[in-house]
Amino acid sequence: MAKEKKSFFEKLTGAKKIEDEGESMPVYSDDEEAEMTMNTSTTPSTEENWPSDAEGQLTIDVYQTENDVVIKSTIAGVKPEDLDVAINNDMITIKGERKNEEVVENENYYYQECYWGSFSRSVVLPVDVIADKAEASLKNGILTIRLPKADTTKAKKIQVRGF
Repeated sequence: MAKEKKSFFEKLTGAKKIEDEGESMPVYSDDEEAEMTMNTSTTPSTEENWPSDAEGQLTIDVYQTENDVVIKSTIAGVKPEDLDVAINNDMITIKGERKNEEVVENENYYYQECYWGSFSRSVVLPVDVIADKAEASLKNGILTIRLPKADTTKAKKIQVRGF
């Protein structure tokens, strides 16, 4: 039996080419397809499939200005008092919880894509910052953290004392 050359897609994915033996794919009506999609959804419910200690992860933008490192994140539906921002050495951690005010049974969902529950994100800061002068604000669901850069180009002189 002659060995066939694999296509790029087959090499990339490990998929195998299946010869057409006259069989066709089943065709479903829109209602049947929608029913299968809802019943085989991979969207986990909080109670059933997520571990109780699972946390969501924030999406963030980190950029610099001349004087600051700025971190922005969309945190809709979270009150400022439900957020915890901690700076430790060269790392910043943002923690919080998005609470779902309404209880909905899983079978009543058409789509369930929003994350409800605790979340966190830790980021290694690209430059030294002055943690004591950091500021955080929450406006229109956008968390903005401004971290003043430490001036590492200045040499700090210290007095040498003799005993």
